[in-house]
Amino acid sequence: MSSAGLLLAAGQSRRFGAENKLLAMLDGLPLVAHAAGALRASGLSPLVAVVGDPALLPHLDGFQTIDAGPGAPAQSQSLRTGVAGLGDATRITVTLGDMPRVTPALIAEIAALCPEGGASAARAGALTMPPACFHKDLFPALLAMEGDRGAGALLREIPDAFCVETEPKTLSDVDRPEDLAAL
Repeated sequence: MSSAGLLLAAGQSRRFGAENKLLAMLDGLPLVAHAAGALRASGLSPLVAVVGDPALLPHLDGFQTIDAGPGAPAQSQSLRTGVAGLGDATRITVTLGDMPRVTPALIAEIAALCPEGGASAARAGALTMPPACFHKDLFPALLAMEGDRGAGALLREIPDAFCVETEPKTLSDVDRPEDLAAL
């Protein structure tokens, strides 16, 4: 069973301002380095990152990188690009580059919980979100996604038994400078 790791890091950071939020510093490291480090330490292999900014590349050692293409792709386009790049994997665990508090243990637990033919994800209260793992039977659905919501519809369908409950702060994502300041 091949359980690959996919880091989505291709957004344009419009709500953050002129700076690429993934290069904004938190605890002495860029945001993307936190997310990449957690995925790297989770034990998943191979690792792929979909990127839109070449300035992220120095923080992605150990990852095969895929250029997302011109402009800021919708989250679903980044997801489709990454899934297509890891098509031989049995499972793909997706992590977002703007979630710096996700831990390697959480990623590994979600990957291990992923059922045959289904998905698993993190949950904080009523909110189910990445990191999330998808079995290859769901790859066609992922490849058909459109818009900027990513796999949200699939995540909402995951049964409780395949969700790993965690603290809301662990699933904090950074969209605006005030989100970063709150961390």
